[in-house]
Amino acid sequence: MTNFSAPSAERCLAILETLVDEPAGLPLSAIAQRLELPVSATHRLLTVLVQKRYLRQDQITERYAPTMLLAALGLRLLESTNLTETCQPILEDLAAKVGELVRLAVLENEHLTWVAKAQGARNSIRYDPISGRNVPLHATAMGKAYLSSLPEEMAVKLVEERGFQGHLVGPRALKSIPELREQLRLTRERGFAIVEEEAEAGISAVATLVRDHSQPKHPVVGAISIGGPSFRLSRETLVSFRDPLLETAERLSEIWPVRSYMSAKVA
Repeated sequence: MTNFSAPSAERCLAILETLVDEPAGLPLSAIAQRLELPVSATHRLLTVLVQKRYLRQDQITERYAPTMLLAALGLRLLESTNLTETCQPILEDLAAKVGELVRLAVLENEHLTWVAKAQGARNSIRYDPISGRNVPLHATAMGKAYLSSLPEEMAVKLVEERGFQGHLVGPRALKSIPELREQLRLTRERGFAIVEEEAEAGISAVATLVRDHSQPKHPVVGAISIGGPSFRLSRETLVSFRDPLLETAERLSEIWPVRSYMSAKVA
């Protein structure tokens, strides 16, 4: 491992990010093809990841799949930040009020990552996706809320760099910079963002930002959303969630410095 270069590390991370969405695993050839890597180099990297227990290889199918070690690391991080302990009850309260899925994303290095959720739907038709993914900025309510907080040219640059396509992009997603600028203008005016089948077909959501007011230079720390099936969440319904959504965001903003203090104290 002493000769493990930066490009090799980047490729290992790319392999992990690919396989985390493939619980049944993928064969060597498919991994190499997706990442546009030589088969021999891919095999060497997979061997390292298996040795380090981040991946396992099925002895019959020879497919490579992620192990629960990745999940364990994520849970350790959440525990060390006191995120679940301090924020989960607040998410549960909002979910109970609106009867839909509530999600929390944390901002790090201009990326939003879904880290916690609370399910409030009371019938058999529920929207309940997996957390732990990066949030597509232009196609989600959370992403639009974050982009609207930035200088507009910076927001446009971020979207241009990442592109309008992606794994989590729905049929009504924005496809041009003029559309993006208009949506950011509307989001700034409302104080919250709305998407209707932009990240996923049949799913709509509303979101706003969470801020740490103790950090005036960089106050945005995350976002909170309410989402569910579009047939239940009309535009009128989404707008009606405004007050409980903003109230919950303010509650999270109030406890965020406390959460950070608790994390530092434990460390």
